[in-house]
Amino acid sequence: MEFVEPIRQVEKILMMKRYLRKRSKRDFLLFVLGINTGLRISQMLELLYSDVIDESSPRDFLVINNKSQTEKIHLNKNVKQAIHSYVKQMNYSKDDYLFLSSNKKGPITRQQAYRIINQAALEAGIFDKVGTHTLRKTFGYHGYKQGVAISLLQRRFNHETRGATLRYIGISDEKSEPPQINVNL
Repeated sequence: MEFVEPIRQVEKILMMKRYLRKRSKRDFLLFVLGINTGLRISQMLELLYSDVIDESSPRDFLVINNKSQTEKIHLNKNVKQAIHSYVKQMNYSKDDYLFLSSNKKGPITRQQAYRIINQAALEAGIFDKVGTHTLRKTFGYHGYKQGVAISLLQRRFNHETRGATLRYIGISDEKSEPPQINVNL
């Protein structure tokens, strides 16, 4: 596995969102969900329609069952809007995968998710190493820069140490720039 970087520039994130919104609502949701929740790609691809929709509205929280614990992940307004936009065009049953492949037999593959993210990055003029972990790292990087406690990010990423989390999100010197407090990707 190659080392990938977070997307540090908000303008590049917006460019990727514009490209993906035009290309596919599914792909747009994949990106928005990833950068706003910090979920692993494997967790996102396992999601079912019923995991994100209650009745006909997006849920407030996503419940993720890990090996030893249950985690509730807040779905912010950007994620809810992307979910709503995507599912209103689809004819889903509650047991369908959220990121259904074109053959409708299962979710898209990790490789397909990688291709989606990589193509959007190229379209936005990002030529650094980008992959599925880029979404998770982008969430952590911007969360940290906007004032989310490193301890909370450490817990979300299930890292042993604070230093591991800082390295993971691409922060080499945490004293160089004071964080702001305002997460709203």
